[in-house]
Amino acid sequence: MNFLRRIVRPQNKEDENFYYELKELLNFKPIKLSHYKKAFTHRSLKLVDAKGNPINYERLEFLGDAILGSVIASYLYKKVPEGDEGYLTQMRSKVVSRDHLNSLGKDLDLIRFVKSNITNNQISNNIHGNIFEALIGAIYLDRGYNYCHQFIYEQVILPYVDIERLEGKISSYKGYIIEWCQKNKKKYSFDSYEDTGNQSKKHFSVRVSIDGIMIAKGRATSKKKAEEIAAKRVYYAMQDRMKNS
Repeated sequence: MNFLRRIVRPQNKEDENFYYELKELLNFKPIKLSHYKKAFTHRSLKLVDAKGNPINYERLEFLGDAILGSVIASYLYKKVPEGDEGYLTQMRSKVVSRDHLNSLGKDLDLIRFVKSNITNNQISNNIHGNIFEALIGAIYLDRGYNYCHQFIYEQVILPYVDIERLEGKISSYKGYIIEWCQKNKKKYSFDSYEDTGNQSKKHFSVRVSIDGIMIAKGRATSKKKAEEIAAKRVYYAMQDRMKNS
């Protein structure tokens, strides 16, 4: 522990203030402040290291973008087991969209840490999202993947990732499918049958077909639940087409 304390001890008053603000923001102790300083350094300063490599947030932004995407993808994969690849990709894109990341950066007021040679009026709005991603990259280099996961979960997933809100809340998928089919003059059918198999409790299966083509199936302990499961899967399979017509 003494060794750790020696590493994190700030060298001057400015570093001390930066350290404690970071600690409050991250909810854990930063170890190597240089990673975080780089995450908030704008290219306009034209800083370079001893080898001539630029010192700014852009490479950390690239790293943070990849880590953020992987954490969100993992969360969605586990949270929505019935979502297909297209659905999961679309949902991840909504979470990590530039507008959303800019909002996150603004909410955390990350701009207060940025060092640059240009005024705030000249800075692109995208800087808020860029430095948010760079901060994730700095956390990864400083504390590793688990701390990145913790930060993203606390700052992104818990407050902002609402599955129903992101996909557009639908109270009844069966009702939505029927309404869409009627609007677009499509023939539809919900065909149900008992499917208990080796289980003692009665189960039902439902096949949903549109224009004679079976799109999806659902199975549950009641016909109504099975219909809703099947209809939801139809929605996931056809959502792009449905939203554009």
